[in-house]
Amino acid sequence: MNSSDHVQLMDTTLRDGEQTRDVSFSASEKVSIAGALLGSLRVDRIEVASAAVSEGEKEAVTRIVDWAATGGFLDRVEILGFVDERRSADWIVSTGARVMNLLTKGSERHCRMQLRRTLEQHLEDILRTVEYAHEQGLTVNVYLEDWSNGYRDSRDYVYALVEGLQETGVAHIMLPDTLGVMMPEEVETSLRDMISRFPEQTFDFHPHNDYGLATANAMRAVEAGIRTIHCTVNCLGERAGNVSLAEVAVALRDKMGMTLSIDETKILALSRMVENFSGKRVAANAPVTGADVFTQTSGIHADGDQKAGLYQTPLSPERFDRKRSYALGKMSGKASLKKNLEELGISLSPEDQAEVLKRIVSLGDSQHTITAEDLPFIIADVLERKDFRHIELLTCSITSELDHASTVSIEVKVNGEIHESSGSGNGGYDAFTDAIRKVLPSDFEFLELVDYELLIPKGGGTGALTEVLITWRDGPRTVRTRGVNANQVLAGVGATLRMLNMKLHQAAESS
Repeated sequence: MNSSDHVQLMDTTLRDGEQTRDVSFSASEKVSIAGALLGSLRVDRIEVASAAVSEGEKEAVTRIVDWAATGGFLDRVEILGFVDERRSADWIVSTGARVMNLLTKGSERHCRMQLRRTLEQHLEDILRTVEYAHEQGLTVNVYLEDWSNGYRDSRDYVYALVEGLQETGVAHIMLPDTLGVMMPEEVETSLRDMISRFPEQTFDFHPHNDYGLATANAMRAVEAGIRTIHCTVNCLGERAGNVSLAEVAVALRDKMGMTLSIDETKILALSRMVENFSGKRVAANAPVTGADVFTQTSGIHADGDQKAGLYQTPLSPERFDRKRSYALGKMSGKASLKKNLEELGISLSPEDQAEVLKRIVSLGDSQHTITAEDLPFIIADVLERKDFRHIELLTCSITSELDHASTVSIEVKVNGEIHESSGSGNGGYDAFTDAIRKVLPSDFEFLELVDYELLIPKGGGTGALTEVLITWRDGPRTVRTRGVNANQVLAGVGATLRMLNMKLHQAAESS
């Protein structure tokens, strides 16, 4: 591997990412994310916490460090420390960690107005902290907080600060665009200047995304000679967030020919883990990780792909262990329908395809969401077939009381036979699943529920129709089913019945 073409990624999801509003990871969540970042995705370094924040933070760091030590990752786990001589260093040592990222003031205005210190005084404080940390056996990197504004307002201050660090043995000097204010041209010019002035020093770049320029700025930093970029999963971070790990990784590889250590096939799994733990949803159109980014909606695009792959790029879903899909809706064409039929293994005559396509376009025109898993039921309805009507809900009574378990009574027809059942659970939907399991065949495999999404139209009023989209895990793949009802629980019931009919149909076909 040519080291000049290799870029390291330092992920700070667990430290800077936790500055996202309303995001606070538990100790167990931090350990899980850290393990996935280093052991599965294989990022080069992770920053996991700020020193001396809380006992919960200390527990999390200690557990991460214990795990990292057994896996040979200890020197790749880093903790943010402060210019407090002994306090941060002692806290980090007590957790078993070995790397401190020291936060200093990279802006003269911050130094003078926030710390009320001169450069000389601040540098003196830094040197004492670094010296003590080294005595404790810690590796020390140094952040120059608000470096981007500091470089713009007083380069002499920045130069003097870096010069003062040259004989201290710090490993990396980390240059943040703390407020995300830089233009790509400014990034490249300023970083080329820093590298040429201090050629023996290793610099990192830490971009934020306030103007939506973080990925472009990271690319220009690499163009200038930087070989470590700081990032977060799902763009977590304060305000508009940090630069996206996924975006940086694919841009550096595809557009600049750089090599990286990470395993791209693990990006989506980690993104979903962080999404679940943080409670911050990834936008459907987010590059690489969004639900819709490998979905073609236009019938023209589906036609072009079918004939010659005309709308495909090197940014292929297979790289990320994903699949390309073709959305069904008012813009669908014959090729979109054909692609989905092939995926489901369904064969229809040209005449029947035309009828089904007409219904799909009509539903899309009425603003209905249509999933691929809806297609068999649309076919059954349009062609008046019974193939996907193995189970039918005849009656359903749901009772919920404050501080008591919910109960459900149902009457269903399963393969022509009528059954009655009841169930209880933590809410109406949970009670329904308890009841329905009792009437299914003993060998029936009830799929694992991965995600339950409830959609209510804005301004729709208290009686508006609600839509539930449920994602299920079916072996190595996931499927989504949809239910629509003014009653939110019954919308989930409808989505579940679609899954059950789909699985019962598969069982009938294989028998």
